[in-house]
Amino acid sequence: MLTEGTITPPFSLPNAEGDTVSSTDFSGQWTLLYFYPKDDTPGCTKEACAFRDNFPFYEDIGITVVGISRDSVASHKKFKEKYNLPFELLSDTEGAVIETYGAANGTSTKRISYLVDPNGIIAKAYEQVTPATHAETVLKDLKELQGK
Repeated sequence: MLTEGTITPPFSLPNAEGDTVSSTDFSGQWTLLYFYPKDDTPGCTKEACAFRDNFPFYEDIGITVVGISRDSVASHKKFKEKYNLPFELLSDTEGAVIETYGAANGTSTKRISYLVDPNGIIAKAYEQVTPATHAETVLKDLKELQGK
């Protein structure tokens, strides 16, 4: 797992529409990179829907949400459509980015997240994520980091 104060490693991955999204696309903004095991499973759905339900609050405080898993582009598209997810899901089928970010767990993915500041530095690392409450925890932490 990467530690707070670390510059985020660069990446480029396809999103649910098959377009390439790069880490540089998030320069100058707060970003939550959340790694999760699998689309449309109970814990992952709970976590994604919590981010969806809190999305207006995320927009208000200027944070971009990005989910990353080993699922295919087609799986991400189906998952996004089924649950009306308004944020990016990136496909890392080879697991290279997942490995680089310390989220690999054999052939699966650990449920971890990184809150990244506008300069690309990890401001907060979340090793123990609870799907039902993680979205609210991130909001609280960002408000504290922004002094609000």
